[in-house]
Amino acid sequence: MRIAIAGAGNVGRSIAQELIGNGHQVMLIERQPRQLRPERVPEAEWVLADACEVSSLEEADVANCDVVVAATGDDKANLVCSLLAKTEFAVNRVVARVNRAENEWLFTEQWGVDVAVSKPRLMAALVEEAVTVGDLVRLMTFRQGEANLVEITLPPTAPYVGQPVRAVPMPRDSALVAILRGKRVLVPTPDDPLEAGDELIFVCTSEVEDAVRTVMLGNTRELG
Repeated sequence: MRIAIAGAGNVGRSIAQELIGNGHQVMLIERQPRQLRPERVPEAEWVLADACEVSSLEEADVANCDVVVAATGDDKANLVCSLLAKTEFAVNRVVARVNRAENEWLFTEQWGVDVAVSKPRLMAALVEEAVTVGDLVRLMTFRQGEANLVEITLPPTAPYVGQPVRAVPMPRDSALVAILRGKRVLVPTPDDPLEAGDELIFVCTSEVEDAVRTVMLGNTRELG
């Protein structure tokens, strides 16, 4: 994929390095000359431009990018960049960094944002995920589809421990997408048994989170 990243600070460069390592073509857009350091990520294309200006994004050929990541340290700039990428250039996927928690409510599809990544919320979720067993933890929200990435660590008392995935009556609008077991990442198949201590990763809508929690941790076996 071709991916444009607005903001070439520490966050933008780190994202670029990860994406390049995964085989993607990356362009870093930076408006501050002092931040233009191609030697830091030599595999990326570097552009000195203002990602909040239509003409700059047009010159950078953002319309031919599959994804735009608004990763500056300024929430206003990230919102404007997201809106322009979606409305002016019809970019398929826009990911925006939220720097201040009180601004998170603005990062919605009305501003062109498909996925908002809030550092405070993400850190809180990771802390919860690290210490919570036997409850549902929301890791991330996908704004456009109103779906969430959630995690449940199975306690030994969970009703489906020892049973195969096919035995679990998943609620509507939910999907088990991964099982983290020790150092392994499993793509679940119907015959995979669930084990105590498994970290289950689901994608589901907000409306069925309680149902997912009840199915995996409670005694109700028929929800949906």
